[in-house]
Amino acid sequence: MNPKRLLAITRAGIMESLHFRLGIFVTLFANLIYLVLVYYLWKAIYDSSGTAVVNGMTFTDTMIYLILATALFNFLEMFVVWDMSRSIQSGKIVLDLLKPMRFRKYTFWSYTGNHIVQFVLTFIPTFIVVMIVTKGAIPMGLNLVWFLIATVLALMINYNLEMLVAPICFYTESTWGVNIVKETIVLLLSGASIPLAFFPEKARMVVQYLPFRAVYDIPLSILLEKNGSDTWQGLLSLFAMQIVWLAVLTLAGNLFWNSAVKKVTVNGG
Repeated sequence: MNPKRLLAITRAGIMESLHFRLGIFVTLFANLIYLVLVYYLWKAIYDSSGTAVVNGMTFTDTMIYLILATALFNFLEMFVVWDMSRSIQSGKIVLDLLKPMRFRKYTFWSYTGNHIVQFVLTFIPTFIVVMIVTKGAIPMGLNLVWFLIATVLALMINYNLEMLVAPICFYTESTWGVNIVKETIVLLLSGASIPLAFFPEKARMVVQYLPFRAVYDIPLSILLEKNGSDTWQGLLSLFAMQIVWLAVLTLAGNLFWNSAVKKVTVNGG
C-alpha cells in the first residue's frame, strides 16, 4: 500500500476532526463533569474503608489511573459500528465496498486522523495536568516509550473488537443494542471504569487474560509501572498478551467479515 495514500487519508481525518471543534470542547466538558463525579465517588469509598490503601492502591493511585483511563478512552474511542449501521441503512456501504482500498484497511486509516487530534488535545493536556497536580507521581523514563507502543497496539486491538461487532449490521441493519452491550463490557472488563485491582480475586484471574484488558489496563500499567511492568520479564509478558490477542482478533475479524459481507442488502436489494 502506498504510504502517501495512507497519509492522505490520515490528513483528511485530521481536517475533519478539527472542523468539528465544538464537539471536542463538549467532550472535554462532559469528561470534566464525569471526573468530578468519579472523584467524590472514590473519595467516599476510601473514607468509608477506614484505610489509606485498598487492594494495593491509594486514593491518589486510583484517581491517577481513572483520570488517565478516561483520557485514553477519548483517544481510543471508535464509532465503526454506528457508522457502518448508518451506511447500510442509507446505501452508502455499496460505495465504500467499491473503493480501491479494502474496506477494513480504509476504515482503520480514516480514523487515525481523529485519534491523533484526540491524543494531542485530550490525553497530552490531561497527562500534563496530572503531572503538575501530583508533583510528578508518574514515572518519567523508558516507560513513556513502551506506553506509546502499547497504546498503538491497544488501538489496533480496539479496532478489531469493533470489527467483530460491526459485521452484525449486515444481518440486522442496526446494532444499537449489541453495540451498547459491547461498549459496557469493554469499559467494565478493560479497567477503564474500575481498576482491575478492585475486582474479586477469582474474577480478576479470568479478566486479566481477556482481550479487553489489552486495550486500557495494559497501557496504563506500563505507563504507571504497575503489575510487574517495571521489569523486562513483566513488560515482555504484557506486550506478548497484546500481540497474541491482536493476531487472534484480526484473524477472527477477517473471517467474520468475509462471511458477513456476502449478506449485504441495501433497501431490500
